[in-house]
Amino acid sequence: MVNKALSLIGVPTDIGAGHRGASMGPEALRVANLAAKLTRRGLDVVDRGNLQGPLNPWQPPVNGYRHLPEVVAWNQAVHEAIYAELADGRLPIMLGGDHCLAIGSISAVARHCRDTGKTLRVLWLDAHADFNTAEATPSGNIHGMPVACLCGNGPKELIELGGYVPATSPAVFRQIGIRSVDEGEKRLVRESQVSIFDMRHIDEVGMKRTMEEALAGIDENTHLHISFDVDFLDPSIAPGVGTTVRGGPNYREAQLCMEMIADTGRVGSLDIVELNPAFDKKNQTARLAVDLVESLFGKSTLIR
Repeated sequence: MVNKALSLIGVPTDIGAGHRGASMGPEALRVANLAAKLTRRGLDVVDRGNLQGPLNPWQPPVNGYRHLPEVVAWNQAVHEAIYAELADGRLPIMLGGDHCLAIGSISAVARHCRDTGKTLRVLWLDAHADFNTAEATPSGNIHGMPVACLCGNGPKELIELGGYVPATSPAVFRQIGIRSVDEGEKRLVRESQVSIFDMRHIDEVGMKRTMEEALAGIDENTHLHISFDVDFLDPSIAPGVGTTVRGGPNYREAQLCMEMIADTGRVGSLDIVELNPAFDKKNQTARLAVDLVESLFGKSTLIR
């Protein structure tokens, strides 16, 4: 059964991104009435406000990483906040911010799973594999590196963030919707054997079969973490992201994905990241993200 006590935690930074604007994501989700809509579903929703952290200095990379000290500071704040909510028996929803923040959130969830003897499963809904390293990255932007860091491949300050190295293993991830992987990153992904259900796979077998495969083996001892990068969606329906990649899931495919996750009853934590209102049209991407999150928490056309 999904926890009915939800905590919203805003993380207003674009510290790991290549475009400014994801720092406005938490407010856009609030403007789209995320808390009210989830409350209407019978959930106990508390908005904890925004975490604080360093400003984005907008500097070039140093030793292959852009803004590493600031990224570490933001992720430490995220780790502590998410871990505290889980320890308090609540389901944390991180309102990002860019995807580098998943290092903090998922390391906290992994720590909670070690504390409670739960098995972690992460559904990584994204156009990108985010498996880059300083050597492989063309940009140095750390939002392209969180999965690698969580699996122990990254700068010491980030891989040790949760006090346990590696925070997770590639085996916990199911990456869905992938359609953009950097050249150097392709080899890293293959060597790690992380499970990737790319858009070709979804095109070939459909979203239903893809989700059945990604959710296989989940049981009552599983903590299911959803890391929802809004660029997972096709840019024709979700223009409000910094790194659009054509050919993503359409509205119905995205809804089915969320509804099938909801059907497991195992959702334990959620990231909503990379929403960039600077690129959006009348907040439509934020409204769509809220619509999909409602489905993740049980909204469906019929009473099933």
